[in-house]
Amino acid sequence: MEIGVIFPQTEIGNDPAAIRDYAQTAEGLGFTYLLAYDHVLGANPDRPGGWSGPYTHLTPFHEVFVLLSYLAGITHRLGLVTGIVILPQRQTALVAKQAASLDVLSGGRLRLGVGLGWNEIEYVALNENFHNRGKRIEEQVALLRRLWTETLVDFKGNWHTIPDAGLNPLPVQRPIPIWFGGSAEPALRRIARLADGWINLSRSAAEARPALAQLDRFIEEAGRSRREIGLESRLSYGAGDPKAWEIAMGDWQAEGATHLAFNTMGSGFKTPQEHIQAIQKFAQVACK
Repeated sequence: MEIGVIFPQTEIGNDPAAIRDYAQTAEGLGFTYLLAYDHVLGANPDRPGGWSGPYTHLTPFHEVFVLLSYLAGITHRLGLVTGIVILPQRQTALVAKQAASLDVLSGGRLRLGVGLGWNEIEYVALNENFHNRGKRIEEQVALLRRLWTETLVDFKGNWHTIPDAGLNPLPVQRPIPIWFGGSAEPALRRIARLADGWINLSRSAAEARPALAQLDRFIEEAGRSRREIGLESRLSYGAGDPKAWEIAMGDWQAEGATHLAFNTMGSGFKTPQEHIQAIQKFAQVACK
């Protein structure tokens, strides 16, 4: 099971040196990857009609491709993961180009997590349709894989047309691994058919078991094996108890998790250094 960290997007602040120190510390401690969240815009909760989402315009987010490109230049081995890019609100060919460039410049370290998102206001602002996003993402994924593996692509789908054109340079990984988020039944069916892995947001292995059992049925229906599909799990800092961490890691391994990302956000930390100290403490357990 590979052990990574979740970049503390909403709490680390804007100092490039602090961001550098966090990523380089994670790499030096032996974590194998860093996962970063994606949001482009935050809504004003005082807007007409109100707002009840978990993030607002006051919640800071570094743009995920720019952030990971910066981190690619200041690290050497650390895997770079989008967790997740809200793919249907972005232009597919542009995502393909950004991801390919990041993969080239990082030496093949990108894992592209994608999903539908929940923020309709963000879709409106980016001039994309919120209501057909589930259908569009399937065509997007098919097109991404072609753009990453073929010199020229001639494609006409329901939402995309590429008239005999291609990316240059192509990525190191051909294709770049695409992992899906989401836990609703349509998302699990999509994962079973299309994904290289599942980025699971369950708070514990026990909480994830019903969805995993459902996913296993869909994987069998799709004619695939669980061995073909990675499983990303999450572990929060919580009370900072190393014994609890060890138990949780064992539980996730028993469920077949291939990756586990450690999250320090929401733990009351006020400075980047506190987040760094938290991953240092976790590394004593997880990166032996």
